[in-house]
Amino acid sequence: RGHANAVPSFGSKKSKEKLQFSQQVFQKFERLRAVELTEATRELLKKPTFDIWQWEDGEMLYLMQQMFVDLKLVERFYIELPKLQAFLFQVHLSYNYTPYHNFRHCFCVTQMMYGLIWLCNLQDKLDDLEILILLVAAICHDLDHPGYNNSYQVNARTELAMLYNDISPLENHHASVAFEILSCTNSNIINHLNAEQHKRFRSGIIKCILATDMARHNEIVTAFKAIDTFDIENADHRLLMMMIFLKVADISNEARPMDVSEPWVECLLQEFFMQSDAEKLEGLPVAPFMDREKVTKPTAQVGFIQYVLIPLYESLARLFPEIREPILAPVNRAFEYYSDMSRKQKEMEENGGEIARKLSQGELSDKRSSVSSKE
Repeated sequence: RGHANAVPSFGSKKSKEKLQFSQQVFQKFERLRAVELTEATRELLKKPTFDIWQWEDGEMLYLMQQMFVDLKLVERFYIELPKLQAFLFQVHLSYNYTPYHNFRHCFCVTQMMYGLIWLCNLQDKLDDLEILILLVAAICHDLDHPGYNNSYQVNARTELAMLYNDISPLENHHASVAFEILSCTNSNIINHLNAEQHKRFRSGIIKCILATDMARHNEIVTAFKAIDTFDIENADHRLLMMMIFLKVADISNEARPMDVSEPWVECLLQEFFMQSDAEKLEGLPVAPFMDREKVTKPTAQVGFIQYVLIPLYESLARLFPEIREPILAPVNRAFEYYSDMSRKQKEMEENGGEIARKLSQGELSDKRSSVSSKE
């Protein structure tokens, strides 16, 4: 599928409007090919403070291409630029217009992965193929995400849940779409890998993408923490570390400046509410953290940061203390920010409840009447 079409479409069927928009994006991407990226922008691209909201889709594709160039992956794996551009175009086409799991999220995760590679100097710790796996896994980790999570897929008995026997249906699908794109001659950026390299690449991509299933979060983080003495020569240790790096990049919004990270919370809640509304209509179970009647921005963030993000980031900081200030510190500040927001919200609710109680008992109206009579 896809080989005979001028614009092959991978994953779910794309609308005519999506195809037309992606063509426009690619045309801009093509025009940028002759543009030399400034050294200042190339350096900013390596930082977690990079503002991902300032770039259009065609520009983000160009920046992704630059990542392959600056990591010397193009040179070391003989990646032909037209194939890299076709690969990135197909990736863009395969992300859907969901509120959160869209192409900008893909770029956000990829840019953070790119920044972590430089920050932690992973080029000296991993081989070239493992660096390629990390970057491609970040790019492909949410391909064709429908905006409804695994719980919905399983409970609604969707085609994906049936296909993958309820086992990480979305993550299996993301990996499958990735290799569908890579199997197309025009977008096969790994065509120069030998058989052994291809086997390692495929295995690494699949394992890293499957690790992003939050149902496996505790299992993976616990296994990583259980390594007493990390051995960089141990292939299993390195693979687990790569899985942790992708997990960190995947949920790294709070590691960014607040003006960059906070809009993502609104996007995520919008997607959550879209799913929970559908679940209510269909008579399916609804998770409290996705229910618009039960969750608020601060309550959604405080627990997630405290029990998911901080332990995950701390586990990586044990091995790479260089992430503490640029990556972990902003997460801790975000925790304080949303905790304070939660406290204020609770106070407002309590004050509102007290006012409502007094109104119901006539206390406030009595006081107003007393003031009026004195006047």
